[in-house]
Amino acid sequence: MAHISIWIISLLAIAGVIIRPFKIPEFVWAISGALLMLVFGLILPSECATGINKGTDVYLFLTGMMLLSEIAREEKLFDWLAAYATRLAKGSSQKLFLLIYLVGIIVTVFLSNDATAVVLTPAVAAAMKAAKVAKPLPYLFICAFVANAASFVLPISNPANLVIYGSRMPPLLQWLPQYILPSVFAIAVTYVMLFFTQRNSLKENIESNIIIPQLSPGGKTAIIGILSTAIILLASSAFGLQLGLSTFITGLLTSAIVLIKSKKKPLIIIKGISWSVLLLVAGLFVIVEALNKTGLIEIITKYLHQHAGQSVLKTTWASGTIIAVASNLVNNLPAGLIAGNAVQASHVPEIVKSSILIGVDLGPNLSITGSLATILWLIALRREGQHVSAWAFLKLGVLIMTTALLFAIGSLWL
Repeated sequence: MAHISIWIISLLAIAGVIIRPFKIPEFVWAISGALLMLVFGLILPSECATGINKGTDVYLFLTGMMLLSEIAREEKLFDWLAAYATRLAKGSSQKLFLLIYLVGIIVTVFLSNDATAVVLTPAVAAAMKAAKVAKPLPYLFICAFVANAASFVLPISNPANLVIYGSRMPPLLQWLPQYILPSVFAIAVTYVMLFFTQRNSLKENIESNIIIPQLSPGGKTAIIGILSTAIILLASSAFGLQLGLSTFITGLLTSAIVLIKSKKKPLIIIKGISWSVLLLVAGLFVIVEALNKTGLIEIITKYLHQHAGQSVLKTTWASGTIIAVASNLVNNLPAGLIAGNAVQASHVPEIVKSSILIGVDLGPNLSITGSLATILWLIALRREGQHVSAWAFLKLGVLIMTTALLFAIGSLWL
């Protein structure tokens, strides 16, 4: 009976996160689900604390990225970058579309998919205003789709990668041959399909006579901080160090230096950060910890072990596809946590593990709340006065994600 109660509360909480009934914020549903299980004795306080503690690296990583994003926004770095991108497009909406996509790949690969949602979305919104674009959503969609499509080029490209492999993360020189081809297919197919679906909105001429504003000293410091973060994350990945602490320290130092130089109060930055995201992540970690008590990990581990022994080909396709869909039903963070625990316990073939990781990373491009990156993107959109319905995103995701997923998993055999 306790197991059934855990499942009911977990599903209701996750459904609330995805659907947002009555426009109640996502974090309220996740935290409410965790608290209900704690109140009814379905999970012990110690187990709740264990679940929360498991997300420490993610909290630090997100906080560091949000600090960098907010300080860059405050110093008008996004406006400066937007002006440059718009001028390079030379009045062509299609060229601007490609430029934004290429920038999105770079940000995702070297700073993570969450950084693309947090850092790039405001920059693109600023570019749309500078270019006087009538329909900005096609360009803003890039920030969501490329964030997941390019999120397995490097181990640091997505925090979910750390969850899948745990302490057995492959070295960088082993990772690249394994994932570079699936990444190329995922990125290329996502671009083609996204461009195809948005082609009618990319025929207008855009403003080309753009005045590039002067970048403030604080803006230059923010650029140095973001580039330093990328270098530090690569180094941390190569030496197997935790990414969260490195990102947090870099973001904190960059913010402090900029604030001191510009003589601004820290409250300006603190108020601009979406702290509710951390509560959302903590709630999801507790829910996963409760689901572990129901024997879910053991069931998945047994499935992977049995079927991989019978047919690696079928297990690779089935596991990648199932986890891709599941990531949209429960969000890829809890799905990745569950799948990661099962993978580490079952010792499945490397190709099956790769397929599962691709499903966790790329699968969330199906729905509006499939990944934390997409939720962060939604929050950034709301701050810019833009709104995207779940149905509008799903119509795009069905075509874009499924096509890219087939190519990415299929390329594992090339």
